[in-house]
Amino acid sequence: MPHTAIRWYYLLKESLESAYRTVMLNKLRTLLSLMGITIGIFAIISVYTALDSMEENIRESFSAMGDDIIYIEKWPWMPEDGQEYKWWEYLNRPVPKRSEHLLLKKKLENARALAFFASTQSTIKHGNASADNIPVWGATEEFEELRNFSIIKGRFFSPYEFHSGRNVAVIGHDIMKELFGETDPVDKEIKLNGRELNVIGVFEKEGNTFVGGGSADKVVMVPVEFMATFVDLRRDRSNPAIWIRAARNVPVNQFREEVRGAMRAIRRLKPKDKDDFSLNQSSILDAASKSIFGIINLAGGFIGILSVIVGTFGIANIMFVSVKERTNIIGIQKALGAKKSYIVMEVLYESVLLSIVGGLIGLIMVFLGTIIVKNSFEFEIYMSFGNIILGIVISTIVGIVAGLFPALMAARLDPVKAISTSF
Repeated sequence: MPHTAIRWYYLLKESLESAYRTVMLNKLRTLLSLMGITIGIFAIISVYTALDSMEENIRESFSAMGDDIIYIEKWPWMPEDGQEYKWWEYLNRPVPKRSEHLLLKKKLENARALAFFASTQSTIKHGNASADNIPVWGATEEFEELRNFSIIKGRFFSPYEFHSGRNVAVIGHDIMKELFGETDPVDKEIKLNGRELNVIGVFEKEGNTFVGGGSADKVVMVPVEFMATFVDLRRDRSNPAIWIRAARNVPVNQFREEVRGAMRAIRRLKPKDKDDFSLNQSSILDAASKSIFGIINLAGGFIGILSVIVGTFGIANIMFVSVKERTNIIGIQKALGAKKSYIVMEVLYESVLLSIVGGLIGLIMVFLGTIIVKNSFEFEIYMSFGNIILGIVISTIVGIVAGLFPALMAARLDPVKAISTSF
């Protein structure tokens, strides 16, 4: 082994031994000082972990909605001019109608599927069990071509049931548990607005999602023709919308203009008239989420940095005490020919090692926190490899910054004075 490698090996070994002695001889002081960096790393990495997980979940939901689906609605999801949400202009717009859905079917050449969708809220009952404020979805038969879902019990609606508006329902997983417990709900009756419905199927559990209308876990879905018997589909309260999927290999921007032109023609708008409808897409929300999460990340990083600064002072405090207690040893090392760089590196090694230990404890706390959140809530959270590396890098930088001044102070000690110093 080359002489330089041997020297660095012994330097690292001595630093490890010194760090261990510092910890073991002053357990309480070291523990209190390390808490600063531990809390700092926990704060900043837990913030980034939560934000990254939330952003990933939202983007997965947006992706599942499909960039090739256009939602014709009264209200835009985001300001249409990119500056201000002009709700007073949108307020008097007409809602999408069932008749417009049928006309669009005839006019759009590049549409793969079109569905009319509406939603409301109601109380659902089965026997003595009831659930209040439950979302009720109504849709046409093309719904299953536009929104991904799975049925775990029973089946989905048949074309005949859609067209005839039969009193049948497919319920969410949570509704099944709430109203039926462990009993199979298929072919059982539920009551909605005083009307009896036959349960024909159950949606597979989805968890939280932004996909078409939100999660299906706590909904009751019926044919839209049946919904029309107790809800006015021409009112805002029914949240009517037309969902359209572009044909394969058709550019979405091109298809969007085709949809706009068809809707303007159906509503007989003049060339200078503004659109009295909104064409919403998942890409609009995705772009907005990026800017929002960018701001939140900055705020979260600022909070974390403040915590890390506190941790830096904690490590610096340990190193000042450590250098003071080892003044005699440092004096002997210098008297025997140890260079200033050796003393500096020895102290810095110890500082970095202590800081990394505190940082690793913080990372372990974040990891345990993700496990608790996963098991307690319906939220997919994970600590990415990038955040682990970030935590270690921050800990290393904190160790260098916190140990630099004590290391320089130790390197500048006069050997004679240092050896004769007693405590």
